[in-house]
Amino acid sequence: MIYKDLNQYSGHFSEYTELRLQENRNNRISMVNGDVMGNSVSSSSGVSSRVYKEGNWGFSSSPDLSDSAVEYVVRSASDNVRFMNDRNKMECGFILPDTCGHYEMDLTTQISRNSQKQWIDFLKDIDDYIQKKYPNLTSRTIVLAGLDMEKSLLTSSGSTSYSMTPRGIMYVSLSMENNGELVELMDVFGGLGQLEDHFLDPTQFYANIDSLADHLSRKADGVYTDAGMKDVILDADLAGILAHEAIGHTTEADLVLGGSVAREYMGRQVASELVTLIDYANSVEGKTCPVPVYIDDEGTPSEDTVIIKDGELKSFMHNKDSARHFETTPTGNARAYAFSDEPLIRMRNTAIKPGTNTLEEMIAAIDDGYYLMKSSNGQADSTSEFMFGVPLGYEIRGGKLGNAIKDTTISGVAFDVLKTIDMISSDMTWSAGGMCGKKQWIPVGMGGPAIKCQVNIGGR
Repeated sequence: MIYKDLNQYSGHFSEYTELRLQENRNNRISMVNGDVMGNSVSSSSGVSSRVYKEGNWGFSSSPDLSDSAVEYVVRSASDNVRFMNDRNKMECGFILPDTCGHYEMDLTTQISRNSQKQWIDFLKDIDDYIQKKYPNLTSRTIVLAGLDMEKSLLTSSGSTSYSMTPRGIMYVSLSMENNGELVELMDVFGGLGQLEDHFLDPTQFYANIDSLADHLSRKADGVYTDAGMKDVILDADLAGILAHEAIGHTTEADLVLGGSVAREYMGRQVASELVTLIDYANSVEGKTCPVPVYIDDEGTPSEDTVIIKDGELKSFMHNKDSARHFETTPTGNARAYAFSDEPLIRMRNTAIKPGTNTLEEMIAAIDDGYYLMKSSNGQADSTSEFMFGVPLGYEIRGGKLGNAIKDTTISGVAFDVLKTIDMISSDMTWSAGGMCGKKQWIPVGMGGPAIKCQVNIGGR
């Protein structure tokens, strides 16, 4: 646990200044076919400071948490911004929006902590269950991963925050051969909380593993998709990655300034009127999101950012600097992964708002199409054009589920796809292990309801 009274260093602040102490702790154990292939515990901690003046930033960081090191980092950040201003020789008069907030959040588990041996025994129990019940599998891989992100922040505008935000997840990947073809499928469990909050009883995952193995068997006997534009249902996993990758990134204000297509769409209809898309700060309908952010890493109180409302593009996600540029207010989207990273405009929990339909109604409404359940690899760009892998799905024929399908892809322009949405499910499901790799890897919440839309699907 890191703790320092950061106010003792405020006397070293000259211009607008942020001071952040942070420690990330990782625990990762991997098991392949019953053998432990990885077992590591690591931590990284340090201090960083950012100073803003006349449109420029100075940044400095150090892994040393001594008083002298903290003072040095603040002075160095101040020296760096002075150097930038002297070099540019500009008196811009740029002033950042003034925000102030206070929040403490400590999600450290109240359960006794397990040893590494206990976690290995937990994975061994899961592996034994899979091996005995499904002996025909080619391979089985189980990974347990815990991440604790602990931060303490002080800004010259008076914001203070402390957070310990943990994530505990387990990956289970199964594979089998069918007619010489290797077929694979993976699922992820866990989410917000430390490992002990999710994984004390291996038996509670047996039913999930049975479901995964059943999907795998059906996929092995599955059919290839018919290529072309199809009516599909994107379940929460795929709807979530569409919202995050293809829409969310195009509406991060720094990427908008870099040329994202979203800039020309502001105030225009970009989706079906059924679509409201929100980057949730910390909760939805009283339930805590997978990545709750109450004060961002610039000291701005976080609020929900309604990106699209009733089909119309309403807002971008902002940090203080982009809010200054667009003459609006910061949205609390400045986040940094490690102590040595500068905060960037990052999503928190991005999803389409639930609608009023049931999954059964959506399936019944499709005569010839597909129910697509999981995503794998994929990419999107600043035009909102995307391509995602789909490792799990089923045919829909005459309003009923049919054969499982083999690996396929979907592609299109996200803003065009959103305009075809005509049904949205009433439930919301978050994925357990969402990560975003925009310059720095960082946990994010992805998911939402299922959506019925039209998308281009690959064939054999």
